[in-house]
Amino acid sequence: MKPKNLLRMAIISSAMLLTAGAASAKTLNVVTSFSILADVVENVGGSHVKVTNLVDRNGDPHDYEPAPQDAIAIHNADVTFLSGEGLEGWFARITRAANGAKPPVVVSTGIKTHEFDEDGKQVTDPHVWNDAGNVMIWVDNIEKALVAADPQDAAYFRKNATDYKVVLQALDDSIRKQIAQTPPSARKILTSHDAFGYYGQAYGVLFLAPLGVSTESEASAKDIADLISQIKAEHVRVYFLENSNDSRLVKQIAAATGAQPGGELYPESLSEKDGPAATYVQLMKYNTALMVQAMKDSGQ
Repeated sequence: MKPKNLLRMAIISSAMLLTAGAASAKTLNVVTSFSILADVVENVGGSHVKVTNLVDRNGDPHDYEPAPQDAIAIHNADVTFLSGEGLEGWFARITRAANGAKPPVVVSTGIKTHEFDEDGKQVTDPHVWNDAGNVMIWVDNIEKALVAADPQDAAYFRKNATDYKVVLQALDDSIRKQIAQTPPSARKILTSHDAFGYYGQAYGVLFLAPLGVSTESEASAKDIADLISQIKAEHVRVYFLENSNDSRLVKQIAAATGAQPGGELYPESLSEKDGPAATYVQLMKYNTALMVQAMKDSGQ
């Protein structure tokens, strides 16, 4: 082969390698609203996403004060993910500052939500992730959004989503089996706020709480008195603290009812990376293990 042809082939080969490298190395800039959602997005997006998360680990996703850099991150994001259903009430303030930002993807779209009356208003319970089955719907919505933003890596996202849903199905099955091993009369728990409605409906546990679905709500003296009466009538024997909000009120109610401490749950925020709930799957396993142990002990 002539030197000229060799040079041409070398240039073409180099160009093909560079093109292939560029295509495979594409990374989407993604913003997520809170730590649990960030973990799920990272499981689907893998090495093809760079996630900027807003409400950090151990943070309260209801009560967040946006920072200027949040608006910049959202403005520059290829995709922004919210859970939705009223969880991130603060997000509208950021979007006003993030001019030109793409509309966020609401991952809870398609989930059958719980609606109920709270202080005379219809409220949607936003804590959908406490039912592992709902997070499979999250995964489908996340996969669809990532594929739309990066079609070249569609097969990669789809495989990750499929693999992760296998893990989530196993998690869901495991929770059901563990709850089934507890006395039905003991499946009653007091928590700080009403964050476990989806868990309770999916897995057959009654949760009572002094605060509603948002930690920003307030309980009246009558609400607290009624709750104390209900706890006594239902023979609720155990209470749990929550990692991301104030525990003083639930401790006061527990003292008035004789409920015993069961530990600290993670209803809406991951722990630190070296903690017991560093990922969504670990969070669900940890919460379930604590509750199951408490229910077995109180049922004896």
